[in-house]
Amino acid sequence: MLFSFFCRDRANHEAVRQANRAEHLAYLDRAASRVVFAGPLLSDDGSKPLGSLLLVDCADRRAAEAFAAGDPYAKAGLFAEVTITAIRQVLPKP
Repeated sequence: MLFSFFCRDRANHEAVRQANRAEHLAYLDRAASRVVFAGPLLSDDGSKPLGSLLLVDCADRRAAEAFAAGDPYAKAGLFAEVTITAIRQVLPKP
């Protein structure tokens, strides 16, 4: 089942994001077969990351919550809020 992860960064935590970026990307690489999409949320001019958006195939909500908790960004306290929502892909057709 697909889950979306909408993660908003804490204010003034750019240094935390930078310090943990390589570990975060390695975490996503290890789950690459299940990651449909992953990328930063950006300010309107594209110059500043504001959070992260991910679409990940997880067995169930419990697995989705474990995936979110295991993210190095989450472990470092980068996120002010993480919203996890089950979704159904319509387009492009899976």
